[in-house]
Amino acid sequence: MKVVKFKLKKTINVLLACLTALPLMLTPTHVSAASDANINLSSEKQLIKGFGGINLPAWIGDLTPAQRETAFGNDQNQLGFSILRIYVDPDSNNWYREVATAKRAIEKGAIVFASPWNPPSSMVETFNHNGDTNAKRLKYDKYAAYAQHLNDFVTYMKNNGVDLYSISVQNEPDYAHDWTWWTPQEILRFMKENAGSIQGTKVMAPESFQYLKNISDPILNDPQALANMDILGAHTYGTQISNFAYPLFKQKGAGKELWMTEVYVPNSDNNSADRWPEALDVSYHMHNAMVEGDFQAYVWWYIRRQYGPMKEDGTISKRGYNMAHFSKFVRPGYLRVDATKNPDTNTFVSAYKGDNKVVVVAINRGTSATSQKFVLQNGNASTVSSWITDSSRNLASGTPLTVSNGAFTAQLPPQSVTTFVANVTGGNSGGNTGSGTTYEAETGTSLTEAGIETIYPGYTGSGYVNFNAMTGSAIQWNGINNTTTGTKNVKFRYALESGTRNLDIFVNGTKVISNEPFPATGSWSTWVEKTIQVPMNTGTNTLKVVTTGSEGPNIDSVNVTAAQ
Repeated sequence: MKVVKFKLKKTINVLLACLTALPLMLTPTHVSAASDANINLSSEKQLIKGFGGINLPAWIGDLTPAQRETAFGNDQNQLGFSILRIYVDPDSNNWYREVATAKRAIEKGAIVFASPWNPPSSMVETFNHNGDTNAKRLKYDKYAAYAQHLNDFVTYMKNNGVDLYSISVQNEPDYAHDWTWWTPQEILRFMKENAGSIQGTKVMAPESFQYLKNISDPILNDPQALANMDILGAHTYGTQISNFAYPLFKQKGAGKELWMTEVYVPNSDNNSADRWPEALDVSYHMHNAMVEGDFQAYVWWYIRRQYGPMKEDGTISKRGYNMAHFSKFVRPGYLRVDATKNPDTNTFVSAYKGDNKVVVVAINRGTSATSQKFVLQNGNASTVSSWITDSSRNLASGTPLTVSNGAFTAQLPPQSVTTFVANVTGGNSGGNTGSGTTYEAETGTSLTEAGIETIYPGYTGSGYVNFNAMTGSAIQWNGINNTTTGTKNVKFRYALESGTRNLDIFVNGTKVISNEPFPATGSWSTWVEKTIQVPMNTGTNTLKVVTTGSEGPNIDSVNVTAAQ
């Protein structure tokens, strides 16, 4: 049954891909003069959560231990994936299948989220869907039981060493020929009445197969449903680039995350993973997802497949190397910054910053080499490293480039993708956010079971705050002032010797993020920065962080800027 479905889906997507490509084929092939690619380090866009794919042992077998290292490691000949998607089997007796790979992914620094295709069979009924009398849906009196089923999966994974970052309500509810259908009204009802009972992880919805807005618009337009949704997940099978933007999400989704959670491009043909220049469509699709769609995550379908980033023999494919140009260098917590997205007819550019670095991904879809000038604004660098994938090379190291007067010029080979990385100084390069306003943790705050210390060096201001060893310890900043309402970047400066400690985040008394992880920095005197995004109002706001385990990291300060 699955095979029939995927053949049907592949046929549909080939047609959609042809429609998508038609305007490109009809575009005149004249070459325009290249413009400078300006990288504005102070113009911040979305916070990047990561890149990855799905592991689905029930359908194609588990990743081997070696393949897990290739997928989630970030050394040479590894993909650097930072997100793993897993399957919520309707039969809880099969949940053990997901544990081994998920645990290793987390050990390598990835986050894990889960998607269900079907509820348990006892909760499902058949109905007539456009003439298909065997179509399936969740029984209307089983919504609460289904929410508990999802809760049980979250608990099972946690008890087996896997803290899920998120769980989805349903995979492709609007393309459910072989699984469970949901109408927009049914999804809305579940999100309003039942999603709030899912505990211990973020809730994702609706994972439309083609990013159709009719199934997510009702959630965004309903305050209760929206409050119960943490991540808007979408698939982009055949989605026109012109439909990647989502103005209603921009308007209503402050503080929510926007993820692209499944796709394969341009096709799923057998042994197509190394075709060139076809594989270049992968990085081009990722560029548009980041720049036109403002997605914070990009998740492929099968990690290991003959058309995927990893081939069946466990080696990285051309498609995988195209993904790696993003996943290995644009790390979780980086921010996309404004860049000239199309400086020449066939050249496409996106840029990101984090860890005092700037990362620029440049794609040349043309059949001739081109010379491209990149200009750094509100920051500078001295040298630039580069990695190139083209017809004959896979993430090959390029010759270092020199920055002069804040600019460098690079040759982009024909039909290639190049990633540039530079350590940035000055301007807005110091971490993951721009200048903004810094609020110390030890002044202007209300402390609950927490105290001010000066034991470990490297803090700013007059000290830092150490949580007491108990759940519910808290710091509240009482006077965060904004000139506009909307999504804000909040950069925490913190230290943590070992392990990971989680905090709940409240804005103006409302919890906006649950169990946000703060990983170890290596020592109590090693201070690092971590950026989250939350909604805030015009005027004075409160920001509160609360321990959810027995402890939290030491907090030095927060820096608040507007996300543009």
